[in-house]
Parts: sequence; structure tokens; C-alpha cells
Amino acid sequence: MIRVFEPRISVIDKLNVLKSLNKNLISGTSPEVEKFETLYAKKFNMKFAVAVSSGSAALDLALQNVNLKNGDEVILPSFTIVSCLSAVLRAGGKPVFCDVDKDSWNMRLEDVEKVVTPKTKAVLMVHTYGLTAEAEEIANYCSKKKIMVIEDAAEAHGQKYSKKYCGAFGMISTFSFYANKHITTGEGGMLLTNDESIYQKLTKMRNLDFNNEKRFIHNNMYWNYRMSSMQASLGISQIRNLDKIIKLKIAQGNTYLDLLEECQDYFQLPLSRVNQIQNHFWVFGIVLKKENARDNLIRSLFNEGIETRPFFWPLHLQPFLPVSKNTTNLRTSERIGKNGLYLPMGQHINKKIQTDIVKTLLKESKTLRN
Repeated sequence: MIRVFEPRISVIDKLNVLKSLNKNLISGTSPEVEKFETLYAKKFNMKFAVAVSSGSAALDLALQNVNLKNGDEVILPSFTIVSCLSAVLRAGGKPVFCDVDKDSWNMRLEDVEKVVTPKTKAVLMVHTYGLTAEAEEIANYCSKKKIMVIEDAAEAHGQKYSKKYCGAFGMISTFSFYANKHITTGEGGMLLTNDESIYQKLTKMRNLDFNNEKRFIHNNMYWNYRMSSMQASLGISQIRNLDKIIKLKIAQGNTYLDLLEECQDYFQLPLSRVNQIQNHFWVFGIVLKKENARDNLIRSLFNEGIETRPFFWPLHLQPFLPVSKNTTNLRTSERIGKNGLYLPMGQHINKKIQTDIVKTLLKESKTLRN
């Protein structure tokens, strides 16, 4: 089976974790966590970083810092991971969904403007699948409107917009270190901010509101979102290889584009660039132009030994959504969510394997071309 992704942990990664174990540095309050935070903040040119237990935890803490009140709205793209929606709901906000661009699959300023109301308190700006939202334009617009920006850069490690790193446009930005990300700690996440008061609050929120002077007296009912030292040690090692991983993903993405160049009548392929922004191909997605064929193709490829993944299901169609369905036009999110899938990428495959994957894809998708 060719997996859609397989993490690769190097000998140096393992040695770095073993060093922490040998020093008994295992808890979430060890110097290794602080070292990882310092390196991460420096990498993305931000003042403060707070490591946490997952990307979802990072989103929870970020949204809880918006101080949402009853009726406050948070705009987010319908085409993104469900943890974004969950974080908005848990923070007490009303989710308002915007659509995404038909070519980049990311939110644009015009998508945000269509759904802004006087009740808009924040925009959760998400970068998806290797390209970016219109980060600078959205951030500038929100600044003028006094709307807070939370930036989810979980899939955009090392990506830039207007020569500025993704993760540097929001009042708070969040990252995930899940196994399939450019940088992994197995599980884990990070928050970045330049606001010292937010930073101080985040450090308390991830650690049960412990107070060094009155250790077991807690003024707030916070939770435990700490990252362990072992995870941080892996992250310290992983961050050194970020540029190498990005280079590999770009090369693999371009290989797929070359192999599928003649198939654009049947598949919508990802763009290699949008407005001078290089696609980092966190994943290589394709959207079938024939409706209602995606799931059968996924099953056929799996039976041939190739694992794929469907695209995110639109958030406004999620069955658990406890609020009324959005009536805004969200056709792009629905179309790509229902017809998109992504192919295997990562250090476990090479150009020959990619060629075999495409041959099988074309064989199994013959019905799309009839």
C-alpha cells in the first residue's frame, strides 16, 4: 500500500529526543519546550511563541482570546478543517462562513467582505493545502474595521505572502505539528503573537492558571494544553529541516503537474503559483470535473494499493452544526469538498512511484473520460 503520507523521523531526530530522555527532561515545563518556542518565534520573526498539545488546542486558546460575547460573529472559510469551526463554537462565537477562490481554494478579501456585518468580531484566516489566503489584504481590511484576525497557518509552515511569513499576519496565529505537517512533533501545536499581554495570558491558559507565588490558588478555570519536552525535542530537530521538506514537496508537486498536464479536461489541478506565491504543496489535490465520481475513484485506487484522502467536507454542511445553515453562496466550497481528493506525497515516495500512481489513476478514472 502506498500511503497518502508517511512521517520520516531521522536518526538525528531520534538522538535529539534521546538526549532529553537521558537528562530526564520529559515534562511540559522543561527548558526544551522554551528552547523550541524561542527557535520557532525567531524562525517566523515573531516576538512570542507558546507551545501546546495540538493544533486544535492552539485554535481553542486563540479564539478564547477574542473575548466573544453573545451574538458576536467569526468569519471563517467553509472549506477548511473542522477544528476551526469547533474552536469558534467552543469560544461562544457565531460562525459565519465565506466561500473560497475556485483556483487557489483559499479565502480572498472579497469573500470576507461579502459576509461582514456590524456583529463581526473576528476573522479566522486559514491557509489551505499549500497556497495562502489573501493574508495582507485581509489583515489590512480587518485593521481598518477593528476586526481581530486569528491566523491558522497549520498547513503553511514556511510559506510566505508578500515576503512575510504566514503566521505573522494575525493578532494570534496557530500552527499544528501533526504527523503529516512539514514540521512534526507527532501531536502538538504552537501559537505566535507580538502582543506581550496575550502571550502572558496564553502561558497561563495552557497550564491550568498556575501562579508561581500562590501555586495552588487558581483565579481562572483553565485547562492543561502543555506540550511535553520529548515532543519539543523532536520539534527542535525538525525545524532545521523545514526548508528541505518544502523543497521536496515543491518538486513532487511539479512532477505531478507534469504527469497530469494532458488531463485537465477531467481534473482540476492545483496551481503552481498564485500572484507570485509558490505553492508549497502541503498536499497535491485534484478536483474531479465529473460529479459524484470521487468516492468510487478513491475506493478503486485503494484496491490497487494507493491510499488517497477526500478533501475537507464543507463546514456549513457538517451534521453537528447547532446553528442555522448559512444561506450565503458557498458553491466553490461545496464543489471541491464533494469532488476533491489528494494523492500520496512525502519522503516515502519518489518520481517512479509518482509515475506509477498517475498511471493507475488514469486507468481507474477511465469512466470520467467517457
